[in-house]
Amino acid sequence: MADVETPTEVRATAKYVRTAPRKAQLVAAEIRGRRAVEARQILAFMTRDAARDVDKVLASAIANAEANHGLSGDELYVSAAEIGSGPTLKRWRARARGRVGRIKKRTCHITIRLAPVEEAAPAPRAPAVEEKPRAQSRARRPKAEATVTTPEAPPPAADEPAPEEKPKRAPRKKPAGPAAGPGAEAETTPKPARPRTKPAAEAAPAAEKPKRAPRKKAESKPEEES
Repeated sequence: MADVETPTEVRATAKYVRTAPRKAQLVAAEIRGRRAVEARQILAFMTRDAARDVDKVLASAIANAEANHGLSGDELYVSAAEIGSGPTLKRWRARARGRVGRIKKRTCHITIRLAPVEEAAPAPRAPAVEEKPRAQSRARRPKAEATVTTPEAPPPAADEPAPEEKPKRAPRKKPAGPAAGPGAEAETTPKPARPRTKPAAEAAPAAEKPKRAPRKKAESKPEEES
């Protein structure tokens, strides 16, 4: 039996797939760098329509590795998942007022590359940074509360006389009753009512028109005896 050379990569390609490139790229991003078995499980539970097309290409790549190169599908991982744009089919649809609405049916090319897990380069690790021991922080001393002192007034000198207090003025009382004075009578007595004068048009009565003498009724003549 002839020995079969194991290539570094196995690929499968599907062209002119009736799926928009943007939709297929979102699916391909989920399986990059994962094992082939794990990638098929992810695609089986995805709800996007493009996942069915990507799954067919992945299954074809696994079959190529097992049949043509003698590799095991469990020992492969997705090294690359490329999505390229294909030709766009242009259609149209009749719209109002004699206009046309464009319809673009996009296509894409899907390419998946598989490689053995042994050849997978391990991810570079960041160099570990040694942490320096922190110096013990000194205990913070409680800050003294600032006290505000108000300057006291100097005591009065013995030679200076104490200021005299002025006597308070008693409030004035209002006079009560008529006997309070002559000014009180003027306040208590009511002012006489001012007669209202009618306007000249109402004061002067209109001149009366002479009455017309009543008409006398015509006397009826006695009927002649026949």
